[in-house]
Amino acid sequence: MSSQRKALVVYGGMELHTPQRGAETVKAILEPHGFEVTVTDDYQALGAEDVGKYALVVPVITDGELERDKMMNLVNAVQAGTGLAGYHMGLATSFRASVPFRYAASCYWVSHPGNIITYRVDVTRPDHPIMAGIESFDYTSEQYYLNYDPAVEVLATTTFSGEHHPWRTNVVMPVVFTTNHGEGRVFYSSLGHTADELDIPQVRTILERGLLWAARDH
Repeated sequence: MSSQRKALVVYGGMELHTPQRGAETVKAILEPHGFEVTVTDDYQALGAEDVGKYALVVPVITDGELERDKMMNLVNAVQAGTGLAGYHMGLATSFRASVPFRYAASCYWVSHPGNIITYRVDVTRPDHPIMAGIESFDYTSEQYYLNYDPAVEVLATTTFSGEHHPWRTNVVMPVVFTTNHGEGRVFYSSLGHTADELDIPQVRTILERGLLWAARDH
C-alpha cells in the first residue's frame, strides 16, 4: 500500500479555460513533491464517500453540478482537514448553485471588465511563504472581479482602473488569498485563464506554493 500523500484533480466545463491541460499541469506540479495524483473528469470523484483520503482536492471546473449529498461529502472532508485549492475558474466559478461549496470556496466570480487586458498584480504580503521573493508584476489576462469572504487572508491584489466599468474605479480586489474552512486549508489564485498562463514564472510559483500550502506541505 502506497504511503504517498494523495491529491485529486477534477476538471471540466468551458473548454476555453483548457481544463484538462490545466489539470495535467497541476499534476505535474504536485508529483515531484511526492504526491500520488488522480486526474479525472468525473465530478462524482469529488463526492465519493472516501474523498477525505486526499490531502488535497483541486477542482479545475467551470460551473458544473454535484448532488447535494455528494457535495456534502466533499465539504465535510474539507472541514475535517482535506485541503481545497483552485486557480482562476476553479473555486471562483465551480458549482455556482451549491451554497455549501460557495461557503468553502470563499469567493465567487462576477465579472472581468474589458476581458483580456494588462493589469498590475500587487504583492501585499511578501512575508508570506507563498509570495516570498515575488515582486509585483504586470499581467495580461482576465482581471477577475470577485465577491469574496471577508475572512480571507489576502496575499496579492489588483486595482480596477475604471476604464471599462467606471462605477468600479479604484476598487482593490484580491488576486491571491488563503483561508480555512473548518480544519481544511483553502487557497485561491485568480491567475491562469488558460493552461499556457500557468507557465508564466510568477503564476506557476504562486500556484505551486499555494497547492502545497493547502495540502499542509508548505
